[in-house]
Amino acid sequence: MAQTHEFYMKRAIELANKGRFKVSPNPRVGAVIVHKDRVIGEGYHEYLGGPHAEVNAINSVKEKDLLSQSTIYVTLEPCAHFGKTPPCSDLIIENKIPIVIIANKDPFPEVNGKGIERLKRNGIVVIEGILEKEARQLNKRFFTFHQKKRPFIILKWAETQDGFISRDKNDPEFKTDNWISGEESKQLVHVWRAEEDGILIGNNTAILDNPELTTREVNGKNPIRILLDKDLKLKENLKVFHPNSKVIVFNQIENKELQGLKRIKLDFSKDNILNNLMTKLYEEEIQSIIIEGGATTLNSFISTKLWDEARVFIGKKKFIRGLKSPSLKKEIDHKLNIGKDTLNYYCNN
Repeated sequence: MAQTHEFYMKRAIELANKGRFKVSPNPRVGAVIVHKDRVIGEGYHEYLGGPHAEVNAINSVKEKDLLSQSTIYVTLEPCAHFGKTPPCSDLIIENKIPIVIIANKDPFPEVNGKGIERLKRNGIVVIEGILEKEARQLNKRFFTFHQKKRPFIILKWAETQDGFISRDKNDPEFKTDNWISGEESKQLVHVWRAEEDGILIGNNTAILDNPELTTREVNGKNPIRILLDKDLKLKENLKVFHPNSKVIVFNQIENKELQGLKRIKLDFSKDNILNNLMTKLYEEEIQSIIIEGGATTLNSFISTKLWDEARVFIGKKKFIRGLKSPSLKKEIDHKLNIGKDTLNYYCNN
């Protein structure tokens, strides 16, 4: 029984997601090559600077003479420019693959239709838009970065059953029992950190919580730590300044680059400070950030509607009094049970 285009594209998407921790700022791309309803080759973009999905898929085909009678399914338009690797559209043409099925057109200006145009110009049949929505979700960071000229923004926090994000700092239990979510949630957050380019907090959170902002619970890269420290008051003995990851400090005093630490001057007096911040992060080629607090920082993104996704853990504890959690005023998109916690997902379309 012949399978549908959607069947093979779904497999290409599954392959693409295997590169989720290693390809940024490149997109996640998967490719499947089919000959007479039989998969003869598969590949995905495995790591930044490595061969693209199409290259790996073509190289995996044992009987190369079958390529001229095959169809290749690719989650993103084959590139048409010389970057770290040669153009994939040229490789497809060289191997005389007659049909190319694509989920998404590439928004990157160097491609953006040029790959499709080159394929068609060489007599190749191109079909677009197969599982377009699913493939776009796979590369939501890449699309946001190139189309909106800013990082993809994820808000994250944990709150108690009675709606607090933290105990009052004068509460005797503040330093001994201020943790809200469970161990499973903590591990999941570390997986998330490994998936994003940057992680952002305000200076109050850096001082009060002294977080490491690493992926120590999982095997993954540490994100770039991004701090909002207007007057450069943060002491360099804080854990966020540990040299196991790059640090960017936005401040109103100076531009300065040290080993592993970059200070970038930002005008904190302007109403559109967050937009200016996003422009600077775009210039630093940071494609995605996860905002982990504190409440003031989170609320500033919420009030300006400058976010794409929110992930909110609801723990089992009650604090009775303390710092109120942010409010999104959005319908929950979907929810999951993580250990004893509930995880609510929100989307800002």
